[in-house]
Order: sequence, then C-alpha cells, then structure tokens
Amino acid sequence: MTSHSKAEDNRLPAATQRADRQDYPYPRRRAMRWMLRGLALLAFKLVSRLEIRGVENVPAEGPVILAGNHFHFADPVALLSLTKRQVEFVGGFRFPNAPFIVKFIPSLWGYFPVRRGAYSRASLDYSIAVLRKKGVVGIFPEGGSWAQVLRPPRGGIGYIVVESGARVVPVGLTGFEKLFKEWRPKLVISIGKPIDPGSHQNPHLLSHAERKETYDTIGEQVMRAIAGELPEHYHGVYSQDVESREAAQEVAAYPFDRADMRGM
Repeated sequence: MTSHSKAEDNRLPAATQRADRQDYPYPRRRAMRWMLRGLALLAFKLVSRLEIRGVENVPAEGPVILAGNHFHFADPVALLSLTKRQVEFVGGFRFPNAPFIVKFIPSLWGYFPVRRGAYSRASLDYSIAVLRKKGVVGIFPEGGSWAQVLRPPRGGIGYIVVESGARVVPVGLTGFEKLFKEWRPKLVISIGKPIDPGSHQNPHLLSHAERKETYDTIGEQVMRAIAGELPEHYHGVYSQDVESREAAQEVAAYPFDRADMRGM
C-alpha cells in the first residue's frame, strides 16, 4: 500500500473516513441526486446527440453493478443517468484532466474516493455493503480512463461480485471521447443483459491462487460483455483482430502502479 501521512487521510472526504467505522448509509442525498440526474440528462441533450439502448436491462430492484468502459471523464455521469435508482460510485481521488464543473459534480453527488494505485480495502467493503443493501454500484473495471480502447480489468470487480452476489449489467459508452471536441457528437449508451453472478465456492476455502483465478475469470467475463456493447474499434485487448490486440497491449499496463502516478 502506498504510504501517506495522517494529515493526508484527514483531508479525504468524510465518506472515506467513515469506511473504517463500517458506516455506509444507503440510499442517501435523494433530493440532490434527483436534481443532478435531471441536469445530467439535460446537459447531454444540449451538448450531444445521445441515444440510450437497452434501458430495460437495468433491473428495477435487487443488487446491481453497472460496469462500463472508461475512456472519458464524463463516463460516470453517463452511468448515473441510466436509472432512477441511486447509483453509488468509487472513483479516483483526483481528476487531473477534467474541467472544474466535472470535478465539482462528484462532490455534490457524494462518491467514495480512492487513491489510484494504492490498495483500498475500504472501497471494496463500501461497494459490497451498498450491494448487500440491494443498492446499485457503478464501476469501471479498467480502473481509469488513460486510453480509448478496452484494457484488462483490475481485480476488484471479481471480488465484489463473489462477495455480494450482485448481477452485473455491462454498459458500452461510445463517442464520449468526442465531447467538447466536436459540435454535438453522437453518443451511444448501450446496456447489455445482466450477467448472473453464478455460484462460486466460498472464496475463504480457496488458496490465494485459486481466489485470484476466480476473480480474474469473472473480470474477463465482464470485460468481454462490455466489449459486446461497443463497436469493434474500441475492443482493444478483446479485439478479434490480432494487430488491434497487439496495439492495445501498449496501453494495457495500469499506469497508477508507477510511483509517480499513485494517489491520483
């Protein structure tokens, strides 16, 4: 785990500090989130030509993970606009490439910030706690938006699925990298059918290697389902084209594992 001072911990938003006390209120900020969701939909209509497909695939009840590709800083706003249910997010502590308003929205919404590249058991516990309350959690399995093709997932998605038993709804976000670069670009949010979590052997009875294999298998299943909701040129390491897969390997490594990138 990346080391940092106690003073830094005290600067983290209250939601993160509450994690150590196992205090996970859900649902919360109902009025604020209702307003922000409406504003998000209005904003998308003003700055883009947005098409949402498969909205009927988002379950109306029960624990749900919305799992999408992450190519742009507006992706979380896209996920929260998909359902009237309250969506909880775990996200990076900082947004270095986002406009001020985009940095401000997560604070109003109330997300759970983590330092990228640092192990965060609290963020995993938070997601699982929300799902055990039959809530909705938005996750970007790749762990960041440093490239515009699909990359391998981080280990957290598999762990959360096994521990929560939640269904995973794959979401493909197309065209968002064109936002603010083109005049009203065409954006598509394609929502796939839920992935049943299936039955898994109690992970606490497995060896470390067996647990990792289970989590990795689930993560790969989720990423392939997301690829199925995207055009081929976004598929990256999941492309059917050998050259495309090889090219994607150049951006597949998780940059926040580097010492100079941790904590972002």
